[in-house]
Amino acid sequence: MQGADQPGLRFPCRFPIKAMGKAEAGFEELVVQIVRRHVPNLGEGAVTRRLSRGGKYLAVTLVVEAHRQAQLDAVYQALSSHEKVLMTL
Repeated sequence: MQGADQPGLRFPCRFPIKAMGKAEAGFEELVVQIVRRHVPNLGEGAVTRRLSRGGKYLAVTLVVEAHRQAQLDAVYQALSSHEKVLMTL
């Protein structure tokens, strides 16, 4: 089955989601918690993090097993609506 909004995307698939925010204590855990609401079974090694050059910002990337476009949309909506998440990709 193909996703309606992304013609080249076939489900289920592994899909990277990135959230960026200030490098504050608990930001990585917050992002993981939000994503787990929609993707409860994150695999081993699914989460990586990267500090900005100046150390002010943190990018958290999660590679998830997505089963449908609506699931990805819900993850992005939940992340982008949180005040501590400055950007999602």
